[in-house]
Amino acid sequence: MASAFFFDAEPLCEPSAPALDVCALCAKPLGRDSDIFMYMGDTPFCSEECRHEQMQLDAMRARQAARSAARRQQQQYSGRAESSRHHESSKVSVAT
Repeated sequence: MASAFFFDAEPLCEPSAPALDVCALCAKPLGRDSDIFMYMGDTPFCSEECRHEQMQLDAMRARQAARSAARRQQQQYSGRAESSRHHESSKVSVAT
């Protein structure tokens, strides 16, 4: 009797899992008798070309994000340095 409740409690499908019936890049239907090229574990593609193109797009986005993060970090650093210089110059002018 307890085993019947175990199977009833199982989720039927995971809503966050992508459907494996179309290519994630070009939306071409994936046939049951054709090869499926996976990327990042659970993302299906219809061909090596689509998968490679997605890999290139991901790499480009990662480089852009890294550049943006470096720019923000440099701006924060230069802002702190400017604030520190301003603070030091006000100490000097008060002391003289």
